[in-house]
Amino acid sequence: MAGRTVGAAPAARSGAARPVAEAEAALVRHYRRLVRLAYLALPADRDRHSRVLAAHGAVQRALPFRWTRRTEPTASLPAASEPDPVYAALRLRVLRAALCPRPGARLLAPRVWGLRLFTPHGGEQDAALDHALAGLDAPARAAFALRVVEGLADERAAEVLRQAGVERPEEAVAAAAEVAAGPEAEPPVFDPCAVRVQPTDLLRRRRTLTAVLAVGVLGLTTTAAVLGGGSGSASGAAQADDRPAGAVTDPARLVRVAPDAWQHTTRVDFTAWPARGDRREDGALLGRALAAWSRPGARTHAEPGTDTAPPATPPQLLYAGTVDGTGVAVLYDGRRIARYTDGPGGGLDLARADGADPATAGAVVLHRRGTALRYLLAPWVDAAETRRIDQPDAAARPLDHPDGVTAAAPGGGLADCKGAATVLQLHSSPVIAEKHAFLLADLGGLLPAHLTYAPPPDRVQPGTTQPGANPPDRGQPEREPREAIAQDALQAWARAGCAVPDGTPGVKQLNLWAFAVQPLPQNAGSAAWFCLRADRWTGEGSAATAVLLPSARGPQRTGGGPGRSCSRFEQDTVAWTWWRSPQGAEYLLAAGSRRVTRLTVKGPDWSADRPVPDRTLAVERPARAAAVQVEALLDNGNRISPPH
Repeated sequence: MAGRTVGAAPAARSGAARPVAEAEAALVRHYRRLVRLAYLALPADRDRHSRVLAAHGAVQRALPFRWTRRTEPTASLPAASEPDPVYAALRLRVLRAALCPRPGARLLAPRVWGLRLFTPHGGEQDAALDHALAGLDAPARAAFALRVVEGLADERAAEVLRQAGVERPEEAVAAAAEVAAGPEAEPPVFDPCAVRVQPTDLLRRRRTLTAVLAVGVLGLTTTAAVLGGGSGSASGAAQADDRPAGAVTDPARLVRVAPDAWQHTTRVDFTAWPARGDRREDGALLGRALAAWSRPGARTHAEPGTDTAPPATPPQLLYAGTVDGTGVAVLYDGRRIARYTDGPGGGLDLARADGADPATAGAVVLHRRGTALRYLLAPWVDAAETRRIDQPDAAARPLDHPDGVTAAAPGGGLADCKGAATVLQLHSSPVIAEKHAFLLADLGGLLPAHLTYAPPPDRVQPGTTQPGANPPDRGQPEREPREAIAQDALQAWARAGCAVPDGTPGVKQLNLWAFAVQPLPQNAGSAAWFCLRADRWTGEGSAATAVLLPSARGPQRTGGGPGRSCSRFEQDTVAWTWWRSPQGAEYLLAAGSRRVTRLTVKGPDWSADRPVPDRTLAVERPARAAAVQVEALLDNGNRISPPH
């Protein structure tokens, strides 16, 4: 009997070791998937450093030991239909550990004192997805991972969650289904196996170590990541570093981009801005800026359509320094620019900045004092100038910008038609685009508006005496907006720019479209017709039509309103106005864009309906009518009316 017992022991040990070996092979093969699954399911109130370590620890603890099979709950066994039951059992153990993390659980992952681990900084879509997942509870986040990372159907995902101990798995799956995963199933911000390493507060640690040692020594304590079990002891400093903290308020966790990142990416926007300024290591200033963003209050000023909620992840540092004697910090969270200003008159200013490009991410208003302001320019700006918008023939004036911060420059006044407005003219590095320059106009907000220009559809041919005398080539599309730096664009903005429909903070781009030129009756010259469009960072926009008549001081608005008129989604327009000739005759003038073939005008007791080869119409009437209707027929048979 004794011999049989002793002889059976090796066989039993061999039988127990085989499942462990199979589990080890499955864990190594699917390690990345399991860690991502654990990372997504972990509580959202943990900072990214702690979640990365906890995710690795949960996966490494999922490897069963020899005695595990004796105590494994029945619910932990994989379904019989599972194609890989060994992996399914590991996935279940990982989910259990992530959904019910032990407060003092030891993490079998490397620990380095003074270093923090972060998942890569994603773009706008990743930030939006991270923000959406932060609003879910752990079961719903686990359901999201099972659906997106594992590719499970809703019924199967609910079954796995039920086995993991979730009480209402169907509700968790339904909540996860509300979150759009986007085109990428594995966003980089959710990949805890591809991490970035950054130091913690170097100045604080240096002061602490200097007080103890004559020469600073970086203490490194690493625990052994043994897949087959074992334990490691972490130093007290490492354990303190692993405790969850307010990631948003910790200056050490700010994202910092390499100075030359903009030269090695196709995404040339605020994500490529490096950290600049003489106080970018000033933890006190950065801490105040982060605290102000994390706790919006009376000193928080948000531009229309801008959310004031704290960032979901540590933001990117763009600038920290002293400007005109005041501490200023500029941060970016993938969706918004935040500018913090010290002092009694300071506070936090927020503005939308998602969907930027090399021009709209070309400058941020760093400090404003009266009508003078300083800009922080993009790292790809080689040269900066200022120019008067009302003096198109005057040369631009160079603007100094050491370390990206410009000298004081005048701004504002673009939309009031009363004073002269000074705009920025910036020249991009040849690395971005050869001989590329663009205009930005200050509208009183954090981000200046990008000025563009769309020329008329017809070119005046040699030998013609009047602009617009040639029939339009309706087979050609309207010209796309271009940079407003050529002489014709500068002339148009000088003449009609103050008629823009919206000149308030939050406008992303202002486009001036010269859609028609109309010869006037009685050889009185010509009228220039414009449609000016303002597009906001929120996606909203408005348009205004205007006409510039001979001897007029400025443009006369003829219609407009909110919507997408005069945009690439609605390229047809028509406008009209009253005009009195130098001889005293009263005329109704109307003009349309390239595809207009016929104009109809109706008054109380009169009407005019005729084809218009040059897209313009002038109807003489003895007196102005109280109610007039103008309608245009397009070459496709559709009819349009002036925007209101």
